[in-house]
Amino acid sequence: MGLTVGFDLDMTLIDPRPGMAAAMNALGVEAGLPLDGERFAANLGPPLDDALRGFEAPEERIPWLIDRFRALYPDVVVPVTVALPGAAEALRAVRAAGGHTIVVTGKYGPNAQLHVDALGFEVDEVIGELWSTRKAEALLDHEAQVYVGDHLGDIRGARAAGATAVAVATGPCTREELSAEGADVVFDSLTEFPEWFAARFAGQAA
Repeated sequence: MGLTVGFDLDMTLIDPRPGMAAAMNALGVEAGLPLDGERFAANLGPPLDDALRGFEAPEERIPWLIDRFRALYPDVVVPVTVALPGAAEALRAVRAAGGHTIVVTGKYGPNAQLHVDALGFEVDEVIGELWSTRKAEALLDHEAQVYVGDHLGDIRGARAAGATAVAVATGPCTREELSAEGADVVFDSLTEFPEWFAARFAGQAA
Protein backbone atom coordinates (compact mmCIF):
# COMPACT_ATOMS: atom_id res chain seq x y z
CA MET A 1 0.00 0.00 0.00
CA GLY A 2 1.23 3.49 -0.86
CA LEU A 3 1.21 6.44 1.46
CA THR A 4 -2.16 7.04 3.12
CA VAL A 5 -3.20 10.44 4.46
CA GLY A 6 -6.19 10.81 6.74
CA PHE A 7 -8.27 13.98 7.00
CA ASP A 8 -10.77 15.15 9.56
CA LEU A 9 -13.98 16.57 8.09
CA ASP A 10 -15.63 19.42 10.05
CA MET A 11 -13.56 22.61 9.96
CA THR A 12 -10.71 20.76 8.23
CA LEU A 13 -12.19 19.92 4.83
CA ILE A 14 -15.61 21.55 5.23
CA ASP A 15 -17.35 24.42 6.98
CA PRO A 16 -20.77 23.15 8.11
CA ARG A 17 -21.33 25.77 10.81
CA PRO A 18 -24.45 27.56 9.48
CA GLY A 19 -26.25 24.29 8.91
CA MET A 20 -25.09 22.79 12.19
CA ALA A 21 -26.40 25.82 14.09
CA ALA A 22 -29.71 25.65 12.25
CA ALA A 23 -30.11 21.92 12.86
CA MET A 24 -29.33 22.18 16.56
CA ASN A 25 -31.70 25.13 16.99
CA ALA A 26 -34.44 23.25 15.14
CA LEU A 27 -33.87 20.23 17.35
CA GLY A 28 -34.12 22.42 20.43
CA VAL A 29 -37.45 23.85 19.32
CA GLU A 30 -38.80 20.43 18.47
CA ALA A 31 -37.60 18.89 21.75
CA GLY A 32 -38.47 21.87 23.94
CA LEU A 33 -34.88 22.14 25.18
CA PRO A 34 -32.52 25.16 25.38
CA LEU A 35 -30.07 23.92 22.76
CA ASP A 36 -27.72 26.66 21.56
CA GLY A 37 -26.96 26.09 17.88
CA GLU A 38 -24.49 28.95 17.58
CA ARG A 39 -22.42 27.74 20.52
CA PHE A 40 -22.55 24.19 19.20
CA ALA A 41 -21.38 25.25 15.75
CA ALA A 42 -18.53 27.32 17.18
CA ASN A 43 -17.10 24.30 19.01
CA LEU A 44 -17.34 21.45 16.53
CA GLY A 45 -15.27 18.37 17.20
CA PRO A 46 -16.45 16.40 20.23
CA PRO A 47 -19.19 13.76 19.81
CA LEU A 48 -22.80 14.86 19.58
CA ASP A 49 -23.76 13.21 22.86
CA ASP A 50 -21.09 15.24 24.66
CA ALA A 51 -22.47 18.44 23.14
CA LEU A 52 -26.00 17.56 24.20
CA ARG A 53 -24.85 16.83 27.74
CA GLY A 54 -23.15 20.22 27.72
CA PHE A 55 -26.57 21.74 27.10
CA GLU A 56 -27.88 19.70 30.04
CA ALA A 57 -30.15 17.55 27.90
CA PRO A 58 -31.72 14.78 30.02
CA GLU A 59 -29.66 11.61 29.70
CA GLU A 60 -32.66 9.46 28.89
CA ARG A 61 -33.53 11.69 25.91
CA ILE A 62 -30.06 11.74 24.34
CA PRO A 63 -30.50 8.64 22.11
CA TRP A 64 -33.66 10.12 20.59
CA LEU A 65 -32.04 13.55 20.21
CA ILE A 66 -29.09 12.02 18.36
CA ASP A 67 -31.38 10.07 16.03
CA ARG A 68 -33.50 13.13 15.32
CA PHE A 69 -30.47 15.36 14.69
CA ARG A 70 -29.13 12.80 12.23
CA ALA A 71 -32.50 12.70 10.49
CA LEU A 72 -32.62 16.49 10.15
CA TYR A 73 -29.02 16.65 8.95
CA PRO A 74 -29.25 15.77 5.22
CA ASP A 75 -31.79 18.47 4.40
CA VAL A 76 -30.62 21.15 6.84
CA VAL A 77 -26.82 20.88 6.97
CA VAL A 78 -25.54 19.31 3.76
CA PRO A 79 -27.01 21.80 1.24
CA VAL A 80 -25.45 24.87 2.93
CA THR A 81 -22.02 23.39 3.71
CA VAL A 82 -19.00 24.59 1.75
CA ALA A 83 -15.50 23.29 1.23
CA LEU A 84 -12.78 25.12 3.12
CA PRO A 85 -10.02 26.82 1.11
CA GLY A 86 -7.51 24.30 -0.19
CA ALA A 87 -9.53 21.22 0.74
CA ALA A 88 -9.99 19.78 -2.73
CA GLU A 89 -6.44 20.70 -3.68
CA ALA A 90 -5.02 18.95 -0.60
CA LEU A 91 -6.88 15.75 -1.45
CA ARG A 92 -5.78 15.96 -5.07
CA ALA A 93 -2.14 16.49 -4.07
CA VAL A 94 -2.08 13.16 -2.25
CA ARG A 95 -3.88 11.26 -4.98
CA ALA A 96 -1.80 12.85 -7.74
CA ALA A 97 1.30 11.50 -6.02
CA GLY A 98 -0.18 8.00 -5.98
CA GLY A 99 -1.29 8.12 -2.36
CA HIS A 100 -4.59 7.22 -0.71
CA THR A 101 -6.93 9.57 1.14
CA ILE A 102 -9.34 8.67 3.92
CA VAL A 103 -11.72 10.76 5.98
CA VAL A 104 -11.77 9.88 9.68
CA THR A 105 -14.38 11.89 11.55
CA GLY A 106 -16.44 11.93 14.70
CA LYS A 107 -19.50 12.58 12.53
CA TYR A 108 -22.11 9.92 11.77
CA GLY A 109 -20.65 8.08 8.79
CA PRO A 110 -23.60 8.23 6.36
CA ASN A 111 -23.93 11.98 6.84
CA ALA A 112 -20.19 12.44 6.42
CA GLN A 113 -20.43 10.54 3.13
CA LEU A 114 -23.19 12.88 1.98
CA HIS A 115 -20.79 15.82 2.36
CA VAL A 116 -18.03 14.04 0.48
CA ASP A 117 -20.40 13.21 -2.36
CA ALA A 118 -22.03 16.66 -2.47
CA LEU A 119 -18.68 18.45 -2.71
CA GLY A 120 -17.14 15.96 -5.12
CA PHE A 121 -14.22 15.08 -2.86
CA GLU A 122 -12.24 12.11 -4.12
CA VAL A 123 -11.46 9.95 -1.09
CA ASP A 124 -10.92 6.22 -0.81
CA GLU A 125 -12.96 5.68 2.33
CA VAL A 126 -15.02 7.56 4.92
CA ILE A 127 -14.89 6.32 8.51
CA GLY A 128 -17.26 7.94 11.00
CA GLU A 129 -17.99 8.06 14.72
CA LEU A 130 -14.37 8.09 15.88
CA TRP A 131 -13.14 10.87 18.16
CA SER A 132 -9.76 11.82 19.63
CA THR A 133 -7.50 8.83 20.31
CA ARG A 134 -10.11 6.44 18.90
CA LYS A 135 -9.31 7.89 15.48
CA ALA A 136 -6.07 5.92 15.77
CA GLU A 137 -8.09 2.74 15.19
CA ALA A 138 -8.86 3.71 11.60
CA LEU A 139 -5.49 5.34 11.01
CA LEU A 140 -3.68 2.18 12.09
CA ASP A 141 -6.03 -0.06 10.09
CA HIS A 142 -5.20 1.92 6.96
CA GLU A 143 -1.53 2.39 7.83
CA ALA A 144 -1.93 6.14 7.57
CA GLN A 145 1.31 8.05 7.90
CA VAL A 146 -0.30 11.49 8.16
CA TYR A 147 -3.47 12.78 9.78
CA VAL A 148 -4.78 16.30 9.18
CA GLY A 149 -7.21 17.98 11.55
CA ASP A 150 -8.24 21.20 13.26
CA HIS A 151 -8.86 20.07 16.84
CA LEU A 152 -6.74 18.97 19.79
CA GLY A 153 -8.56 15.65 19.57
CA ASP A 154 -7.24 15.22 16.03
CA ILE A 155 -3.68 15.73 17.21
CA ARG A 156 -4.20 13.13 19.93
CA GLY A 157 -5.56 10.69 17.38
CA ALA A 158 -2.61 11.20 15.04
CA ARG A 159 -0.08 10.78 17.80
CA ALA A 160 -1.81 7.65 19.13
CA ALA A 161 -1.43 6.17 15.65
CA GLY A 162 2.19 7.24 15.27
CA ALA A 163 1.23 9.42 12.31
CA THR A 164 2.54 12.85 11.42
CA ALA A 165 0.09 15.30 13.00
CA VAL A 166 -0.79 18.13 10.63
CA ALA A 167 -3.02 20.84 12.08
CA VAL A 168 -4.99 23.61 10.43
CA ALA A 169 -6.09 26.61 12.48
CA THR A 170 -9.49 26.78 10.79
CA GLY A 171 -11.50 25.37 13.70
CA PRO A 172 -12.01 26.23 17.37
CA CYS A 173 -8.36 25.72 18.41
CA THR A 174 -5.62 28.31 18.06
CA ARG A 175 -2.23 27.77 16.46
CA GLU A 176 -0.67 27.94 19.91
CA GLU A 177 -3.03 25.31 21.33
CA LEU A 178 -2.43 22.98 18.39
CA SER A 179 1.33 23.34 18.67
CA ALA A 180 1.26 22.79 22.42
CA GLU A 181 -0.75 19.60 21.92
CA GLY A 182 2.04 18.21 19.74
CA ALA A 183 1.19 19.04 16.14
CA ASP A 184 4.19 18.47 13.88
CA VAL A 185 3.16 21.35 11.66
CA VAL A 186 0.39 23.95 11.86
CA PHE A 187 -1.06 25.71 8.81
CA ASP A 188 -3.40 28.67 8.62
CA SER A 189 -5.40 26.70 6.04
CA LEU A 190 -5.13 23.70 3.74
CA THR A 191 -3.90 25.96 0.94
CA GLU A 192 -0.45 25.41 2.46
CA PHE A 193 -0.72 21.62 2.46
CA PRO A 194 0.18 20.66 -1.16
CA GLU A 195 3.57 22.40 -1.11
CA TRP A 196 4.42 20.92 2.30
CA PHE A 197 3.29 17.46 1.21
CA ALA A 198 5.33 17.57 -1.97
CA ALA A 199 8.46 18.56 -0.07
CA ARG A 200 7.94 16.21 2.88
CA PHE A 201 6.93 13.09 1.00
CA ALA A 202 8.48 13.49 -2.43
CA GLY A 203 8.67 10.09 -4.06
CA GLN A 204 7.09 8.22 -1.12
CA ALA A 205 3.41 8.17 -2.04
CA ALA A 206 3.44 5.91 -5.07
